[in-house]
Amino acid sequence: MDFSGKTILITGAASGIGLASAEFLASKGAARLILIDREAQTLERITLPCEIIRSAGDVSSEIFWDHAELGSIDHAIVNAGVAAAGPILDLKFAEWRRVMAVNLDGAFLTLRAALRSVRDGGSIVGVASAAGIKAEPGIAAYAASKAGMIQLLRVAAKEAAPRNVRVNAIAPGGVETPIWDAVPMFAQRAAEIGRDAAFGELGAMATPLKRYAKPIEIAEQIAFLLSDTCKTVTGSVVLSDGGYTL
Repeated sequence: MDFSGKTILITGAASGIGLASAEFLASKGAARLILIDREAQTLERITLPCEIIRSAGDVSSEIFWDHAELGSIDHAIVNAGVAAAGPILDLKFAEWRRVMAVNLDGAFLTLRAALRSVRDGGSIVGVASAAGIKAEPGIAAYAASKAGMIQLLRVAAKEAAPRNVRVNAIAPGGVETPIWDAVPMFAQRAAEIGRDAAFGELGAMATPLKRYAKPIEIAEQIAFLLSDTCKTVTGSVVLSDGGYTL
């Protein structure tokens, strides 16, 4: 894959899949990366062999996007997201809205800005989740937000097709990202046996392939969807879940 000379927008870029995508695309020749994340200090520490435009802000804020100067872009990765857990009976509306604001409102605002800035023939990938496809107890807010994101991206694919702009979703299952550190069950187990071993246990328990993905693996798959190798692929949802949804 060759991204020489390309300008690419990435949200949620300071860690996990977003950071891995930035690093991979830079290694493949990207000329300019527009990195957006709410963690300003972490953004400032990122160094890559290409031009970096750093912008710290809340993707769920329309005011933030009204003032964002993206210029012309070739690709975009709609990646920013937060997690939550808890049964519907106990889920506070404020928590529901917190997740929806970032994962769905933020996806809409990012996607709208990207569609306004992307050149004809460009491409966009949204990072959804297998949770948006397979129901599990205790993840109502997160699952609903990702299911909504998938359909949002599919509608965008139809609307953008006349400009030959492709829009796809990738739906990872478990990925070894910092988002897990906020899950009490995982944090406790990681403290007991180490982070790598805790991920190993989760992957063995939850997936037929008995492993979770590394962020770089998802980043490479996102780049594949962005690339001209997939120039006939749009409106697709690519599951990358180790067989979790089988």
